[in-house]
Amino acid sequence: MKILAINWLDWRNPQAGGAEVHLQEILSRIIRRDGNQITLLCCSFKGAPKEEVLDGIRIIRCGSRYTFNIVLPFVLRSLLREEQYDMVIEDINKIPFFTTLLHNLPLLVIVPHLFATTVFREINFVLGLYIYLSEKPIPYIYRNRKFMVISESTKRDLVKRGIKSENISIVKCGIDHDLYRPNLAKYSSPTAMYVGRIRKYKSIQHLILALRLVLKRIPDARLMIVGNGDYLPNLKRLTKRLNLKEKIEFAGHVSQQEKVERLQKSDVVVCPSLKEGWGLTNIEANACGTPVVASDVPGLRDSVVNGETGLLFRYGDIADLADKIVDILSNQQLQARLVQGGLKWAGNYSWDKSANETLELIELIIEKDGG
Repeated sequence: MKILAINWLDWRNPQAGGAEVHLQEILSRIIRRDGNQITLLCCSFKGAPKEEVLDGIRIIRCGSRYTFNIVLPFVLRSLLREEQYDMVIEDINKIPFFTTLLHNLPLLVIVPHLFATTVFREINFVLGLYIYLSEKPIPYIYRNRKFMVISESTKRDLVKRGIKSENISIVKCGIDHDLYRPNLAKYSSPTAMYVGRIRKYKSIQHLILALRLVLKRIPDARLMIVGNGDYLPNLKRLTKRLNLKEKIEFAGHVSQQEKVERLQKSDVVVCPSLKEGWGLTNIEANACGTPVVASDVPGLRDSVVNGETGLLFRYGDIADLADKIVDILSNQQLQARLVQGGLKWAGNYSWDKSANETLELIELIIEKDGG
């Protein structure tokens, strides 16, 4: 089977996040089955070769982060003339590419989540309007195509937009249990951690504001912020203005092994985002024996079992966020219960299972539409 996948970024891109990890973990397993061949078409970035092989997957890069969707139709048509593919996978992780207008091959559309009006909280109005309007035609242009989502919340969103429920399959994210596993050693000071891309909609500024309230009750608490992104300067300015430089570590990008070690040694991992497709970091933290605090929003409420694997707080409620962090940091009995519940919950997820379910879906689509 020969598959052409399309995503804005590949997992080597410095801007890559959970959606790219999701695609990598699944495609790298599919390509190891029965001689499958996969090509990934994505944007380029500074220092990246135009073409290389990663995890057995042929990566072709064209355009930039800002022009990829413009050059994509020309590159896609050329590629389809040169090679015969059995199907196309389109990952809508930012702006839809509407590739169904460019080919008649069987198509699987992967949607981590759509932005809708939340995009206006992330970027300027003009660019936000462009993304907002680009999502509007999805139910019409992809009519009767098969969708794969990673949470119940995203499925409900797509159904609300007019996509038939029977055309949407939920395939949950997985986790590498050989890598993400518990370690009883914790930091000497009560430690909260954020890990992920540093974007405005991730609302890490709320976590910094909440830390002020946490420190009033737990003076030796501290916060680690792991990751890079365009909103990082804003967070550093806020930290300086609040005189919290001694309490907050901006670790930047770290290796995967260091990320795991930090997850294992932290007392709580916090995800204060406005919206997510799932919340893979929550499951990774649980697998490392660390409870989570997350905002009660679509995606995150799917990946956190409130009161069992972590605690949910009202999005944007700084006092509620601080209370939930303090509850975990100060209550050993609660923390122990959440740790055990999180380990059990994380055990339900594996990338092998995710890849198997995706491959089954791909085979059904090819069987139905391949003629």
